[in-house]
Amino acid sequence: MPRRRIGFWYRFAAVLCKPWLVVLIKRDWRGMEHIPAEGGFITAVNHNSHVDPFAYAHFQYNSGRVPRFLAKSGLFKEGFVGAAMRGTGQIPVYRESTDALSAFRAAIDAVERGECVAFYPEGTLTRDPDGWPMTAKTGAARVALQTRCPVIPVAQWGANELLPPYAKKPDLLPRKTHHVLAGPPVDLDRFYGHEMTPELLKEATEVIMAAVTGLLEEIRGEKAPETPYDPRRERIEQRRRTQAEAASEAAARNIARAGAPSAGSSAGPAVGGNGAGTGAETDGAESGGARTGRAKTSHEGESGK
Repeated sequence: MPRRRIGFWYRFAAVLCKPWLVVLIKRDWRGMEHIPAEGGFITAVNHNSHVDPFAYAHFQYNSGRVPRFLAKSGLFKEGFVGAAMRGTGQIPVYRESTDALSAFRAAIDAVERGECVAFYPEGTLTRDPDGWPMTAKTGAARVALQTRCPVIPVAQWGANELLPPYAKKPDLLPRKTHHVLAGPPVDLDRFYGHEMTPELLKEATEVIMAAVTGLLEEIRGEKAPETPYDPRRERIEQRRRTQAEAASEAAARNIARAGAPSAGSSAGPAVGGNGAGTGAETDGAESGGARTGRAKTSHEGESGK
């Protein structure tokens, strides 16, 4: 496959990163024949490790079509990082834009210039407990439908074994294998020529992610869940569980307070004692009454005499 112009900064990054990647991970790369030799295109890639952008870029670099990743626009402003981002031709995303299409204007321009723009449609590391792709954002579909460029689905697995999602320390031994499988372009023809409504973009995104997930199933040799993990739905469910637990705890506290003896009931024994004393006094009064009665009878008897 013919190599396009790569430039100093990309070659410099390759010199720094490739030796480490070669030492740390073995490679099982397939499907490179699906990477277009000419013209702009998009790759849609699953994301399961902080290491996989470097490992995937190695695959793409060796294909002769270097990827231009999307990154927040603030990284491009100044300093060494900004110079490297600009020099390697990475794509700024203007998240502060109120117009969704304007946010991806630089990505659209890159595709129209004939570049490869790499999308992580999930937008972040997967939170699926088993590492499967999550529900995705619509940016890749939006750019694809705007430019009508090929969308190449790419699945990868193995970098997550070197550095699992959200882990701080790598697991270096035994040496891991980075599997990459690129597939043929996703068929999006039925979406062309229609207004890019949220529903249409969501459906096109689901088609793209189904292709990526299918490739990952082939790599892993197992089936993905029927319903992709949805972090938004999980947050809602977590909030409901938290509210239910709080309500349950509040109810338990109320029951405990209701069952505790009150100040009045705690004086019960004292009241009982007073009652006993009153009874004794009554008994004494009755005895006194009896004596009075007897004295009166005796007096009446004496009068009779």
